[in-house]
Amino acid sequence: MDIDDAQKNKNIVVRSAALTVGYGNTAIVSGINLTIRTGSVVTLIGRNGSGKSTMLRCFSGQRPPLSGQVFLGGSELFSLNVKERSRRIAILMTERFRSGFLTAREVVEFGRYPYTDLIGRLSERDREAVEDAMEELQITPLADRLFSQLSDGQRQLVMLARAICQEPELLIMDEPTTFLDINYKLELLKIVRRLSERGIAVLMSLHELELAREISDQAVCIKNGQVVRVGDAKKTLTREFIAELFDIKDMEMLGKLL
Repeated sequence: MDIDDAQKNKNIVVRSAALTVGYGNTAIVSGINLTIRTGSVVTLIGRNGSGKSTMLRCFSGQRPPLSGQVFLGGSELFSLNVKERSRRIAILMTERFRSGFLTAREVVEFGRYPYTDLIGRLSERDREAVEDAMEELQITPLADRLFSQLSDGQRQLVMLARAICQEPELLIMDEPTTFLDINYKLELLKIVRRLSERGIAVLMSLHELELAREISDQAVCIKNGQVVRVGDAKKTLTREFIAELFDIKDMEMLGKLL
């Protein structure tokens, strides 16, 4: 192996081989062969119910594959214990966070629990990571407010700060712009790009195809239970291919949307 090949392998954060994901004995998506490198933004594209969330749950370690393998760095993902996976992978899914009477800062602090001692005490280093994440996302003024009283956009930034302070290699997000107005959508995606430039690999799903085309390095397109195309987002997400992927007949209306 030459130096260039060694460097390429070193930069691989996660990869899958002949992966099939699903529930019970039912396959949802098959033929998943992905390689995600340091600092890249990879976006899953497909219709509702196509299996994007199921794929993300497998890559995050929440649901084992029906067949095939997922590797995190040089290790098989499901051979790692929960704490090790939690230190290396941060997850932002669509489920509402049950915050009770927690403040925004206390929600962000959950991101440091993979690093705490047996009784969950935060060290000075943990507290610094929490404050740094909140400052980076400019949500420090929200720190002492109840999470439940924040707007959807503010909550999503708090949850992203929680993910950032884990200091992950891989950030996984399922439809992170859901429920957000356009200002928060653009702000969140700008932050995602900034994180990728710091070396964090990002794997996410998005409905907004025009945003996916702008923010993503690669698009992974899913249809009828298969990964049908993987490639450069701008080159892949053409109007013609989107029409094919989503079975759209009205090209004139599609042209007005994209």
